[in-house]
Amino acid sequence: MKISVVGLGKLGAPLAAVFASKGFDVVGTDLNLGFVDAINAGLAPVDEPGLQALIDAHRARLRATASIDEAVAATDVSFVIVPTPSDASGRFSNEFMLRAVRAIGAALRRKRSYHVVVITSTVMPGSTGGVIREALEQHSGRTLGPDLGLCYNPEFIALGTVVRDMLNPDMLLIGESDEKAGDVLEHIYLKSCDNEPVVRRMNFVNAELAKISVNTFVTTKISYANMLADICDRLPGADVDVVTRAIGCDTRIGGKYLRGAIGYGGPCFPRDNVAFAALARSIGARAELAEATDSLNEYQIERVVGAVQARYQDGAIGVLGLSYKPDTPVVERSQGVALVDRLAAENYHVIAYDPKALPAAHAAVRRPFAAAESAEACVAASSLVVVMTPWPEFKTIPLDAFARSGSRLCVIDCWRILSKESIADVADVVYLGQGAARGASTVA
Repeated sequence: MKISVVGLGKLGAPLAAVFASKGFDVVGTDLNLGFVDAINAGLAPVDEPGLQALIDAHRARLRATASIDEAVAATDVSFVIVPTPSDASGRFSNEFMLRAVRAIGAALRRKRSYHVVVITSTVMPGSTGGVIREALEQHSGRTLGPDLGLCYNPEFIALGTVVRDMLNPDMLLIGESDEKAGDVLEHIYLKSCDNEPVVRRMNFVNAELAKISVNTFVTTKISYANMLADICDRLPGADVDVVTRAIGCDTRIGGKYLRGAIGYGGPCFPRDNVAFAALARSIGARAELAEATDSLNEYQIERVVGAVQARYQDGAIGVLGLSYKPDTPVVERSQGVALVDRLAAENYHVIAYDPKALPAAHAAVRRPFAAAESAEACVAASSLVVVMTPWPEFKTIPLDAFARSGSRLCVIDCWRILSKESIADVADVVYLGQGAARGASTVA
């Protein structure tokens, strides 16, 4: 079976490489000629751990073209993984999706064999069986059935661990036009997974709703943990890690994503929650829980700013971490970028460092800030340091960088990744989410 992947960006390129690594012949296609040329040169078009290694090992089964016609003609199944950006209402736009589906449909007019089109991008409930199906049938001249299959199959992944997540998914979610199309897709994925995931097959709208519901439920857990951390900030002796480890033992709750720290960011969680609330409002349902989750997340940067202002005396403020999470250069809705932007706007001198995200951060932050060449240099040049992204390398900053002559450096560790005991001789480490009795002033 031969596979085409329409869209070779942050998710599409890893998807194509994973399929190639499992023995499928894969043709990728994208309007971005740089992505196409990179794949054909054996280079990863995006920065994602593990992607280059897969391409190196399996490039004989992976090629790319700028022509959707060519990709569809050469394959049996087409995965569509193009951007679905949020519109003014917060709903996902189908503009790029429909453009791709129309092109696939036109290509299908020129071939006779059975073909399955798989929508992998996140879309609003009602889209796959509505405008997407209509566009595919109209432009292909076929109807769903013996000659054409359509599935909705979103990925449950996170940037920085895309390859790992695709190889080891918790669940395969398949919205199918019919059993034949679903069987084809399930066969591909079961051959591609290293584990044995649960498979859930259903109609389009249930699959679409399930996808967006997963992310909004996870954001609710994150905001709940951050709410607990805010409470623990204000209670002497309280420790959010102790509390969340305890309640996470209850199987009704579970410990995943139950870690009080800072707000969530990135290209998915914030907008998925907004889209979920917009969907509910548009059909007359109530979505106060989703709206409260979003409101609590927006508040988290205020907690960090308050902690900084309560402890700042003079000099430069160092910010460690600008990507929204480790192992990615993405700064979309990053809390680190938000902090730099906020502090720079209030005329603090800010020095920041991130292993991958400095170029993107400079483009995203509206005001100038200084960039350090390393985490060690950032700490050494600052009078107060804030850890905003839990990059593992921050744990290995040399102790000398924290030492000061005649004073003590204050480090606000939002993720509690630094060892207080290791640094205690030269600096004061403040863990957000732990009560006033643990050291510095309670966050106001």
